[in-house]
Amino acid sequence: MGNGGDHTMSGQRRSGPSGRGGGGRRPNGARGRSGPPGSRGAARTGAVRRDGEARASKPKSLGGGQIEGRQAVRELLIAQRRKVHEIWISSELEGDEALDGIVGLARSNRVPVVYVARRRLEAEARSEAPQGVLAKAAELSEIDLAQVLRRRPGTVPFVVAVDGVTDPGNLGAILRSCEGAGVDAVVLPRHRAVHVTPTVAKAAAGAVEHVPIAVVPGLPAALSRMRDAGIWVVGLDDAADRSLFELGDLAAEAVCVVLGAEGAGLSRLVRERCDVICAIPMLGRVESLNVSAAAALAAYEIRRHRPG
Repeated sequence: MGNGGDHTMSGQRRSGPSGRGGGGRRPNGARGRSGPPGSRGAARTGAVRRDGEARASKPKSLGGGQIEGRQAVRELLIAQRRKVHEIWISSELEGDEALDGIVGLARSNRVPVVYVARRRLEAEARSEAPQGVLAKAAELSEIDLAQVLRRRPGTVPFVVAVDGVTDPGNLGAILRSCEGAGVDAVVLPRHRAVHVTPTVAKAAAGAVEHVPIAVVPGLPAALSRMRDAGIWVVGLDDAADRSLFELGDLAAEAVCVVLGAEGAGLSRLVRERCDVICAIPMLGRVESLNVSAAAALAAYEIRRHRPG
């Protein structure tokens, strides 16, 4: 949609699937896709095997060992999902009541609090405004795509995939919106995309501690696996002739929303794996939304149709 950090949606609509989980019921306006999921999966056995081998050998860390900013550090301590080695606080903020919550959480979790010179903290920081606080912790663990595809009884998967977003501020904002909208997992490509950096963690305001993230060798192959697992793949693209607000019943089913990269939008191979391509209506003179704004709108539009 636009340039300079915007999400461009350019491409065509792909026909939707039929005969998938849910008794073969089609959403409003979706077309059928030929062939049962099993036949498509059998044709790609070799590709899936190679994908599995890559997962077996890849590192399982997302990064994120340094967390900066007050809200991000606070959520790190609240979540207690990973070991926190120490908290650094600018010495000029010692005794500041605004930091009492962080200091109290650190002490209750037996995490050392170290007061350092402001210049030293800012030299260590890798985001623009650490707000006088940073933490050093164990790196985040990624989840496997198989965990995303595994359905828990009584749940309907809601996934967001990000096709090559490289701006850390955008990814952080996307993760924050996904956490707020109750997205079950976010899927990122391993290459040509930003992962969890201090800037991402700060922009996410703690969401990185709560949203499961899967990193896959190739997003097109991952989307194919989702389709075979009965998950509808919905791509956002400005050039689509169908509105996001016309998804109808599909929004309440197992669904993965795919967001394109800043400027470039959805890649060709990713677009070809989508069941439905839709656009966010733009009623003013601006042509598109920033990718993080598009993510927030799409995630909550899908959530609006789902129980709970």
